[in-house]
Amino acid sequence: MFNYVPPIDDYRFLLTDVLGFDGAMAEMGKEVDADLAAAVLEEAGRMCADRLHPINRHGDEEGSRLIDGNVETPAGFAEAWRDFAAAGWASLSADPAHGGQGLPFILQLWLDEMMAAANLSFGLFPGLTRGACEAISAHAGDGLKAAYLPRMVSGEWTGAMALTESSAGTDLALLKTKAVSQGDGSFAVTGQKIFISSGDHDFGGNIVHLVLARLPDAPAGVKGISLFLVPKFLPDAGGDFTVRNGMSVGALEKKMGIHAQPTCVMNYDGATGWLVGEPNKGLAAMFTMMNAERLMVGIQGLGIAGAAYQQAAGYAKERLQGRSADGARNPVAIIEHADVRRMLLNIRAFVEAGRALAGWTALQLDRAHHHPDATERAKADALVALLTPVVKAGFTDFGFESAVQAQQVFGGHGYIREWGMEQYVRDARIAQIYEGTNGVQAMDLVGRKLPLAGGAVVEGFFASVAADLAAAGGLTIAAKTQEALALLRATTASLQGAGTDAAGAAAVDYLRFFALVAMGWMWTRMAAAAQGGDSPLHEAKRTVADYFAARMLPQAQGLAASIASGEGAVMALSADAF
Repeated sequence: MFNYVPPIDDYRFLLTDVLGFDGAMAEMGKEVDADLAAAVLEEAGRMCADRLHPINRHGDEEGSRLIDGNVETPAGFAEAWRDFAAAGWASLSADPAHGGQGLPFILQLWLDEMMAAANLSFGLFPGLTRGACEAISAHAGDGLKAAYLPRMVSGEWTGAMALTESSAGTDLALLKTKAVSQGDGSFAVTGQKIFISSGDHDFGGNIVHLVLARLPDAPAGVKGISLFLVPKFLPDAGGDFTVRNGMSVGALEKKMGIHAQPTCVMNYDGATGWLVGEPNKGLAAMFTMMNAERLMVGIQGLGIAGAAYQQAAGYAKERLQGRSADGARNPVAIIEHADVRRMLLNIRAFVEAGRALAGWTALQLDRAHHHPDATERAKADALVALLTPVVKAGFTDFGFESAVQAQQVFGGHGYIREWGMEQYVRDARIAQIYEGTNGVQAMDLVGRKLPLAGGAVVEGFFASVAADLAAAGGLTIAAKTQEALALLRATTASLQGAGTDAAGAAAVDYLRFFALVAMGWMWTRMAAAAQGGDSPLHEAKRTVADYFAARMLPQAQGLAASIASGEGAVMALSADAF
């Protein structure tokens, strides 16, 4: 395999020329500029390239193992985690009140991209810990915050979330795990959870599980779910966390990919836990964590696509096969063949637009938390809510497709283990499934996010996009995206008040349509910023923007036609005929 190269030049271009980073930070009163941000990302990229990427391949081959009830991660993972935490990367964007560095979330999201590119299995450990910290910070009492957050933020301890049960996946109303008061403010939690990423490991320190369970008098359905903090170790008489809690790993899931990541079946046998938030309000508290995780999962699709592109582009420039187009030279590097270029450009056009859209979304999240004006905070928060399912599902769909296309560039060599491309395909696949399947994300977009504020949120987003497109003048990408945006607006209006079957039939196509327009918007902003520049980066931005306009954005027309056909063809065949 080729060495992983962090995309620092692209980050710097986005910070300085496309996303208005310095102005955004000044508006929020943060003393961080693009130069400092780029320096942080450069150091983070060096850690990902030098420390995490070299253990990715053998981590996949060795996998995590369950030995005498304890999880052992692949060689090098525990040491890498301790180095990662000691260098401060676990606390990058965390609240300074709990020992975090408080740096902008855009840096965190791009660090997540580089970790996913370098070693997706490893990247889940800090991502899940961060999500657990956010839920505890937003909903737990002061005592739990003081006891757990500083050591989780530092990376001394890690976190996991335990939602899924064998009979309760997407439909959490069916969950059966119980929690009974022990009379001292704690609860005894009993039940079994499956698919628990980072459920156990050998890094040392505590592992803090956030567990959904029911109290004895809880109402039925999702209105009766509470959230509990259940640590692997409890405090002893001296206050040190040495007492083993009543929880254990029943098995490790045998998975298609992310083999180094310990995905556990967890058994809670009267495990001691503490209520996070109010009784029967656990789902709202858990969604604080899940929404953060959904952005992270979207970035996983982006990161793998970027890493797979680097490998495929490097291979295509070295692999000699076939004749030149004029027949005069033989053999030539396969990068000269039009179909190979098509696949590489498909990947690159997604990756660079996705990276920009991720950065824009992260800045909105920073605004939602730190802008001095409450109205602006609320507006930014609504935009993040709108775009979260687009990032999660859109990026992971395009990410998996990108991994497959990059594998295809290698031909038969992509199918065997030597070049590592089949690992990208296997690892990328999970991101379309966990943290809410992509079909569920699409239904969330159509059913819950489009109606926000009576449709004002999505229309406000479309208006911002339209303004940027108009300001871009005569760029081809701007004109083509304007056409697609007009079609998207009409399609959005047609889905207002759609019934369940109509929304379900349209949702996945609609989300992809939305993602394409959003990427067209980002390509317009990048192409406009690159006008007049004569560097290789500027020239490439203009060229790839034209490719996106010519070869990828036209998908919008077919998606609009598919949505307009309604649910009839989808629902016509009787269930018995399948």
